[in-house]
Amino acid sequence: MEFDVIEKPPRLGDFDLTVPEELVAQYPSAERDQCRLMVLDRKGESRSSQHFPELPEFLNERDLLVLNDTRVFPARLFATKERTASQVEVFLLRELESQLWEVLVKPARKVRVGNRLVFPQEVVGQVLDNTVSGGRVIRFENQDEPFLDYLERNGQSPLPPYIHREPEAKDKRAYQTVYARKCGAVAAPTAGLHFTEALLRKLLDRGVELAFLTLHIGLGTFRPVRAEDITRHHMDSEYYNIDEQTADAVNRARAAGGRVVAVGTSTARALETAGCNGGDLTSSQGWTDKFIYPPYTFQAVNGLLTNFHQPKSTLIMLVSAFAGRTFLFESYQQAIREGYQFYSYGDAMLIL
Repeated sequence: MEFDVIEKPPRLGDFDLTVPEELVAQYPSAERDQCRLMVLDRKGESRSSQHFPELPEFLNERDLLVLNDTRVFPARLFATKERTASQVEVFLLRELESQLWEVLVKPARKVRVGNRLVFPQEVVGQVLDNTVSGGRVIRFENQDEPFLDYLERNGQSPLPPYIHREPEAKDKRAYQTVYARKCGAVAAPTAGLHFTEALLRKLLDRGVELAFLTLHIGLGTFRPVRAEDITRHHMDSEYYNIDEQTADAVNRARAAGGRVVAVGTSTARALETAGCNGGDLTSSQGWTDKFIYPPYTFQAVNGLLTNFHQPKSTLIMLVSAFAGRTFLFESYQQAIREGYQFYSYGDAMLIL
């Protein structure tokens, strides 16, 4: 296949389309893997409509599926100001050090440096500083248990802004992959939400190898691209870790002629951050702000499993770079005609 080349610098309008509101999934499937799967063949520029449990049929022995094992924590808390009792919503972004967090607050104008916020169970947060992005730095006090345990009981799931409802108790399970292990994300690697333990076993039985890396997805995944010249957009930095075991698995698959299939754009970004450059992938960790958009030559990834993404988002730009922008947007239009569900709780797409 000859990928379409955008001769002029890529523009924001190149990645726009209209997704009907009724196709934006507000709830997950009753069963994780009971969703649709559109399979794209990049070489033949063909596509077919399947169902997610059929995924193993499109993968071969020696193929490697790489998954992001980040775990979403319940990042949304509510508090009252100590002196005025006015209510404040606090969205935790990342832990800077023990008990010290970077957060967003709403309404921001009511929360100033020096304020004390009272959370459930009389836990107090001291506002220490402002951040350059308009957030706050808060030190939490008075907990009688590890803070993440406190969050599990008192926090709400941080659902994406296009889910127009309040979080429910079942979201704590549904908005989490079955293989989530390492806590640190405020958004789920949504392509992985479709997997069940039974489907993972079926893949292993077929001879498909599984490997895991970590990329803690931040709120920046939902931050819109505003510059018409998308090369001027800057990604938020996110922590990633690819250990030696996963790097070795990638190198074995490549050497054996297997495909390295990234589950989700976050996994693809981590692998491409580490890179191969025609050689072996090496283990690495750190912070990545890698922004992938057309034209781009992928070094580590041969296949991509992903959801249907928002127009004009950095996610759809990465997928456009992998599938070819014209082919991808034709596929999105077909998905709209056939009533596929979009975004985090929606259907999936496999691109090979």
